[in-house]
Amino acid sequence: MTRAIGIDIGGTGIKGAVVDTETGELLTERIKLETPRGGKPDDIAAVVQEIYQQLNEAAPVGICVPSVVQNGTTKSAANISNEWIDFPAQQRFEQDLGQQVVVINDADAAGLAEMRFGAGKGRAGLVIMTTLGTGIGSAMFINGQLVPNSELGHIEIGGKDYEKVASYKAKERYQLSFDRWAKRLQRYYEQLEKLFTPDLFIVGGGISKSHDLFLPKIEIETEIIPAQFRNNSGIIGAAEQAFENQ
Repeated sequence: MTRAIGIDIGGTGIKGAVVDTETGELLTERIKLETPRGGKPDDIAAVVQEIYQQLNEAAPVGICVPSVVQNGTTKSAANISNEWIDFPAQQRFEQDLGQQVVVINDADAAGLAEMRFGAGKGRAGLVIMTTLGTGIGSAMFINGQLVPNSELGHIEIGGKDYEKVASYKAKERYQLSFDRWAKRLQRYYEQLEKLFTPDLFIVGGGISKSHDLFLPKIEIETEIIPAQFRNNSGIIGAAEQAFENQ
């Protein structure tokens, strides 16, 4: 059986579905519930449990979170409560769901989906996936192998944590046009290019569905392309990781 459950915890929404881990296809409708205000572990765990119960599937579970994850423990907190720092997330979710769970960084999960099934399939060299949403997530791959927990959204540019300047949430907060937002993204991708000299950038997040409004305005040497799975990539990657680790 190649079915697994993927649940993606975000700063504004928590999404889940059953995934075919051989093809990356969602086998059920995607369930999406709001992330509880404050983003505390108990409240988020309750929503995760509700999604799991609604899916009603006996399958491995992968959960991705906006945090550095080390041995099942969340070590940071981006756009969720600081209570997640040094929180035993895997242990908590396994207690709640009554089965083995894999916990992974959300951008790493999105990158795994794109590298296996989507825009990065078959691509060698250094590939950097970025997700533009509540923050900026990142995933780095060398010849298809994940380098986990890269957290490149938090690079300082001009003395600022740059995800606060260039995320999609920042675009909305400051009411930026796509032209003005693209200028901020230009500075961000120029910096990543200077530091890492990648072979490919993949740009994901829900806004990647409108990639034609901003990606062509970013002028860098590195090829930069939209993600294929957009907001579903975290679900797919988390499910795939759960299946691989069962």
